[in-house]
Amino acid sequence: MSRMLRASAIMAAGTMVSRVTGFVRTMVLAYAIGTAALGDAYNAAYAIPYSILDLLLLGVLSSVVVPMIVRAQQHDEDGGRAYEQRLLTISTVALVVVAAAAALVAPLLIDLYTDWDAGSRRFEVAVTLARFILPQLAFFGVGAVAGAILNTRDRYGAPMWAPVVNNLVVIVVFVLYAVIGTGGDIDRVTDGDLALLGLGTTAGIVAQAVVLILALRRAGFSFVPRFDLRNARLGEMAKAGVWTIGYVVVTQLGFVLTTNLASSAGNVVDGHGISPYTLAFQLFQLPYGVIGVSVITAMLPRMSRAIAEGRFGDVRGEFGSSVRLVCSLMVPVSLLLMVLGPAITVPIYGHGANSVADAVYIGNVLQVYGLALVPFAVFQLLLRVFYSFGDTRTPVFIGAGTTAVNAMLMVLFYVALPARYAVMGLALAYAIAYALGAVLAWWLAGRRVQGLGGWTVGMALTRMYLASLPTAVLALAAVWVVTGVFGGLGFLNSIIVLAIGGGLGMLLYLGVAHRMRIPEVNSIVGMVARRVGR
Repeated sequence: MSRMLRASAIMAAGTMVSRVTGFVRTMVLAYAIGTAALGDAYNAAYAIPYSILDLLLLGVLSSVVVPMIVRAQQHDEDGGRAYEQRLLTISTVALVVVAAAAALVAPLLIDLYTDWDAGSRRFEVAVTLARFILPQLAFFGVGAVAGAILNTRDRYGAPMWAPVVNNLVVIVVFVLYAVIGTGGDIDRVTDGDLALLGLGTTAGIVAQAVVLILALRRAGFSFVPRFDLRNARLGEMAKAGVWTIGYVVVTQLGFVLTTNLASSAGNVVDGHGISPYTLAFQLFQLPYGVIGVSVITAMLPRMSRAIAEGRFGDVRGEFGSSVRLVCSLMVPVSLLLMVLGPAITVPIYGHGANSVADAVYIGNVLQVYGLALVPFAVFQLLLRVFYSFGDTRTPVFIGAGTTAVNAMLMVLFYVALPARYAVMGLALAYAIAYALGAVLAWWLAGRRVQGLGGWTVGMALTRMYLASLPTAVLALAAVWVVTGVFGGLGFLNSIIVLAIGGGLGMLLYLGVAHRMRIPEVNSIVGMVARRVGR
């Protein structure tokens, strides 16, 4: 436990700066352009290149490309140098072509991802922004391959810091727009404003790619273009990555439905469309990104080694300790999100072009997402059980089933709920779908390793929820008292609520959990106490 905790803490610290600057980036974005029509247009255009990259590259990068690079480094006579150059050449050429084609068909892509009328101002602005943003496909993809090569050489610094450079560039761009631009009114925004927003966003990705390429050169990698496709092992790569690509396709189909439903709701109620969904989702992902990803990164190699050696008992132990460690923090955070959602989002998003009312709605969506935090984290941990077996096929079917349930529930809630609650309904569908997906994945993974210790994990989670109840009650009392005495959740009131409900609430949880002798919390408290003692 202590070894996993130390490894996870080191990686969490490494990703924290990137997450924090990304967090500031979304704050500045909401301040500069708001979450109404212009914000929706920007977020729709911004999401498209990432969706395309998921389909073409990112889905197979860690599961296929990195292992193939490592294999080439181990078995090729030149240590894999030619293969790396060949891979970077092919990726660059292919992504430049894809970026150019995507920019040409930008209206079709916006039409695919949204429910906006082709002649509307929102649609036209989104298309213009997409044409400025889509060229980043080439730079992002090249940077991703460069980062993969660096990781195989045990150079983790640049891949960790490059996204920070991207975030800082875009923060400067949005601050500049807030000073000289026309604000969040989509009818007043000019072509020059859109060029600043779109090209500034692409400039961030260019800076990120430059950092990674320079890091490659410092690592001794000299790029020589190679076009001999016969030795690129593309067939082997496609065969190995077909199921991973299938999983990405399934999830992207679900995302297309989500953006269409959210954009449709935004047509009816301004400020209740794509932007609040996107911003609330980013906040929801933050705890998992810092805690869950770090634990998964530390867990997967040990599980893979245990499975290779037939030590299923160690697999169960590794998985159980990982789930308990992640949930020891996810459980109280999920309850705090459900109680303090608007108090979190008002200080962050209730400024500039974005009203306090719009920020409160983002918080309402975040409250619903709080339901999904623990099921989503457990779901992701369970998928790693299959990946540790080298099984990329089963997660595709689990993901397809989860996405299908999510899609049905999204449509159901969208039809049943008024437009002002539609995006909250999308978040609720997400929570239910991942809870059911986690149940299915647990059953299948348990069959694979002869049980996952469900009773032990269930009892541990029960104790964590019981330890979290005083924290939830304190947070709820803070909301009631502060809003009752001082009025609504303005900036200062929200800060007071967060200090009491969030700050004191987490300290209360740690104290109660420590008294209840929850081992994972005791490990965290002990580690912090030792560091403070130094």
